[in-house]
Amino acid sequence: MNNPYDKEQQILTMHVGLIHRVVKACTSSEPVPDLEKILKQAEENEWVQLVGAIRKIMKGERQPNAFRNLDEEDSIIIRSILMGIQDPSTLPDLNAEIDASMAAPGIASIVHAARTGNTDALQLIANMAQQMMQAGGDMARVAALIRPLVLGERDPNKLCEKLNEKTEKLVLDILAELKRLETH
Repeated sequence: MNNPYDKEQQILTMHVGLIHRVVKACTSSEPVPDLEKILKQAEENEWVQLVGAIRKIMKGERQPNAFRNLDEEDSIIIRSILMGIQDPSTLPDLNAEIDASMAAPGIASIVHAARTGNTDALQLIANMAQQMMQAGGDMARVAALIRPLVLGERDPNKLCEKLNEKTEKLVLDILAELKRLETH
Protein backbone atom coordinates (compact mmCIF):
# COMPACT_ATOMS: atom_id res chain seq x y z
CA MET A 1 0.00 0.00 0.00
CA ASN A 2 1.34 3.46 -0.88
CA ASN A 3 1.96 5.78 2.02
CA PRO A 4 0.30 9.19 1.35
CA TYR A 5 3.23 10.90 3.07
CA ASP A 6 5.65 9.27 0.61
CA LYS A 7 3.51 10.44 -2.31
CA GLU A 8 3.48 13.98 -0.93
CA GLN A 9 7.26 13.90 -0.44
CA GLN A 10 7.73 12.74 -4.05
CA ILE A 11 5.53 15.58 -5.33
CA LEU A 12 7.49 18.10 -3.26
CA THR A 13 10.80 16.66 -4.45
CA MET A 14 9.71 16.88 -8.09
CA HIS A 15 8.62 20.52 -7.70
CA VAL A 16 11.20 21.75 -5.17
CA GLY A 17 12.76 24.24 -7.59
CA LEU A 18 9.44 25.91 -8.35
CA ILE A 19 8.41 25.99 -4.68
CA HIS A 20 11.65 27.68 -3.62
CA ARG A 21 11.48 30.20 -6.47
CA VAL A 22 7.92 31.26 -5.59
CA VAL A 23 8.74 31.59 -1.89
CA LYS A 24 11.82 33.66 -2.74
CA ALA A 25 9.75 35.90 -5.03
CA CYS A 26 7.25 36.45 -2.19
CA THR A 27 9.71 36.98 0.66
CA SER A 28 12.75 38.65 -0.87
CA SER A 29 13.36 41.93 -2.57
CA GLU A 30 15.68 40.09 -4.96
CA PRO A 31 14.11 39.26 -8.33
CA VAL A 32 13.75 35.65 -9.45
CA PRO A 33 14.64 36.13 -13.12
CA ASP A 34 13.53 32.73 -14.46
CA LEU A 35 10.27 32.46 -12.50
CA GLU A 36 8.06 34.11 -15.12
CA LYS A 37 9.52 31.90 -17.85
CA ILE A 38 8.88 28.80 -15.72
CA LEU A 39 5.29 29.87 -15.02
CA LYS A 40 4.61 30.50 -18.72
CA GLN A 41 6.02 27.09 -19.63
CA ALA A 42 3.92 25.47 -16.92
CA GLU A 43 0.80 27.15 -18.33
CA GLU A 44 1.69 25.91 -21.81
CA ASN A 45 1.93 22.41 -20.33
CA GLU A 46 -1.62 22.77 -18.99
CA TRP A 47 -0.75 23.58 -15.38
CA VAL A 48 -3.12 26.55 -15.64
CA GLN A 49 -4.79 26.15 -12.23
CA LEU A 50 -1.47 25.77 -10.43
CA VAL A 51 0.01 28.83 -12.15
CA GLY A 52 -3.16 30.81 -11.38
CA ALA A 53 -2.86 29.86 -7.71
CA ILE A 54 0.83 30.82 -7.66
CA ARG A 55 0.04 34.18 -9.22
CA LYS A 56 -2.59 34.76 -6.50
CA ILE A 57 0.02 34.02 -3.85
CA MET A 58 2.49 36.38 -5.52
CA LYS A 59 -0.18 39.11 -5.39
CA GLY A 60 -0.56 38.58 -1.64
CA GLU A 61 -3.25 35.92 -1.19
CA ARG A 62 -2.33 33.75 1.80
CA GLN A 63 -5.64 32.17 2.89
CA PRO A 64 -5.51 28.39 2.32
CA ASN A 65 -9.26 28.18 1.60
CA ALA A 66 -8.72 30.41 -1.46
CA PHE A 67 -7.05 27.38 -3.05
CA ARG A 68 -9.49 24.59 -2.14
CA ASN A 69 -10.53 23.83 -5.74
CA LEU A 70 -7.11 22.53 -6.77
CA ASP A 71 -6.33 18.88 -7.47
CA GLU A 72 -4.24 16.88 -4.99
CA GLU A 73 -0.83 17.56 -6.55
CA ASP A 74 -1.46 21.29 -6.98
CA SER A 75 -2.77 21.51 -3.41
CA ILE A 76 0.38 19.90 -2.02
CA ILE A 77 2.57 22.36 -3.95
CA ILE A 78 0.51 25.40 -2.91
CA ARG A 79 0.40 24.28 0.73
CA SER A 80 4.20 23.94 0.71
CA ILE A 81 4.58 27.44 -0.77
CA LEU A 82 2.25 28.98 1.81
CA MET A 83 4.00 27.21 4.69
CA GLY A 84 7.40 28.20 3.26
CA ILE A 85 6.38 31.86 3.17
CA GLN A 86 5.39 31.68 6.85
CA ASP A 87 8.35 29.53 7.93
CA PRO A 88 11.20 28.89 5.46
CA SER A 89 12.40 25.95 7.57
CA THR A 90 9.37 23.99 6.29
CA LEU A 91 10.52 24.20 2.66
CA PRO A 92 11.43 20.90 0.99
CA ASP A 93 15.14 20.22 0.74
CA LEU A 94 16.65 21.44 -2.53
CA ASN A 95 19.11 18.56 -2.33
CA ALA A 96 16.56 15.85 -1.54
CA GLU A 97 17.17 12.52 -3.18
CA ILE A 98 14.60 10.90 -5.44
CA ASP A 99 13.05 7.79 -3.87
CA ALA A 100 13.74 5.30 -6.65
CA SER A 101 11.12 2.84 -5.42
CA MET A 102 8.41 5.44 -5.95
CA ALA A 103 9.85 7.49 -8.81
CA ALA A 104 10.92 4.69 -11.17
CA PRO A 105 7.45 3.21 -11.86
CA GLY A 106 5.94 6.67 -12.35
CA ILE A 107 8.68 7.91 -14.66
CA ALA A 108 8.67 4.64 -16.61
CA SER A 109 4.92 4.69 -17.13
CA ILE A 110 5.00 8.27 -18.41
CA VAL A 111 7.98 7.50 -20.69
CA HIS A 112 6.15 4.43 -22.00
CA ALA A 113 2.95 6.41 -22.67
CA ALA A 114 4.93 9.21 -24.34
CA ARG A 115 6.78 6.67 -26.48
CA THR A 116 3.46 5.28 -27.71
CA GLY A 117 2.38 8.75 -28.86
CA ASN A 118 0.21 9.86 -25.94
CA THR A 119 0.34 13.65 -26.28
CA ASP A 120 -0.74 14.25 -22.67
CA ALA A 121 2.14 12.06 -21.51
CA LEU A 122 4.55 13.93 -23.80
CA GLN A 123 3.52 17.22 -22.22
CA LEU A 124 3.66 15.79 -18.72
CA ILE A 125 7.10 14.26 -19.20
CA ALA A 126 8.42 17.52 -20.69
CA ASN A 127 7.13 19.49 -17.70
CA MET A 128 8.47 16.91 -15.26
CA ALA A 129 11.90 16.93 -16.92
CA GLN A 130 11.94 20.72 -16.77
CA GLN A 131 11.16 20.67 -13.04
CA MET A 132 13.85 18.06 -12.44
CA MET A 133 16.37 20.09 -14.44
CA GLN A 134 15.63 23.17 -12.35
CA ALA A 135 16.12 21.22 -9.13
CA GLY A 136 19.65 20.41 -10.26
CA GLY A 137 21.95 17.67 -8.97
CA ASP A 138 20.91 14.06 -9.45
CA MET A 139 17.46 15.11 -10.60
CA ALA A 140 18.97 17.14 -13.45
CA ARG A 141 21.02 14.12 -14.48
CA VAL A 142 17.87 11.98 -14.65
CA ALA A 143 16.05 14.76 -16.55
CA ALA A 144 18.78 14.67 -19.20
CA LEU A 145 17.97 10.99 -19.78
CA ILE A 146 14.23 11.46 -20.32
CA ARG A 147 14.49 12.30 -24.03
CA PRO A 148 16.75 9.33 -24.86
CA LEU A 149 14.37 7.06 -22.92
CA VAL A 150 11.34 8.37 -24.83
CA LEU A 151 13.26 7.86 -28.09
CA GLY A 152 13.88 4.22 -27.15
CA GLU A 153 17.37 4.12 -25.65
CA ARG A 154 17.61 1.11 -23.32
CA ASP A 155 21.37 0.50 -23.02
CA PRO A 156 22.14 0.74 -19.29
CA ASN A 157 25.85 1.32 -19.93
CA LYS A 158 25.12 4.31 -22.11
CA LEU A 159 22.38 5.72 -19.85
CA CYS A 160 24.27 5.22 -16.58
CA GLU A 161 27.59 6.60 -17.76
CA LYS A 162 28.96 9.13 -15.22
CA LEU A 163 26.06 8.64 -12.76
CA ASN A 164 26.55 8.15 -9.05
CA GLU A 165 25.33 4.94 -7.41
CA LYS A 166 21.91 6.22 -6.29
CA THR A 167 21.09 7.83 -9.63
CA GLU A 168 22.27 4.72 -11.47
CA LYS A 169 19.91 2.62 -9.33
CA LEU A 170 17.01 4.88 -10.26
CA VAL A 171 17.85 4.61 -13.98
CA LEU A 172 18.17 0.81 -13.73
CA ASP A 173 14.81 0.65 -11.92
CA ILE A 174 13.25 2.79 -14.68
CA LEU A 175 14.72 0.47 -17.32
CA ALA A 176 13.41 -2.62 -15.49
CA GLU A 177 9.93 -1.09 -15.27
CA LEU A 178 10.05 -0.06 -18.96
CA LYS A 179 11.00 -3.62 -19.91
CA ARG A 180 8.03 -4.91 -17.95
CA LEU A 181 5.68 -2.39 -19.60
CA GLU A 182 7.03 -2.98 -23.09
CA THR A 183 6.69 -6.77 -22.91
CA HIS A 184 3.04 -6.67 -21.83
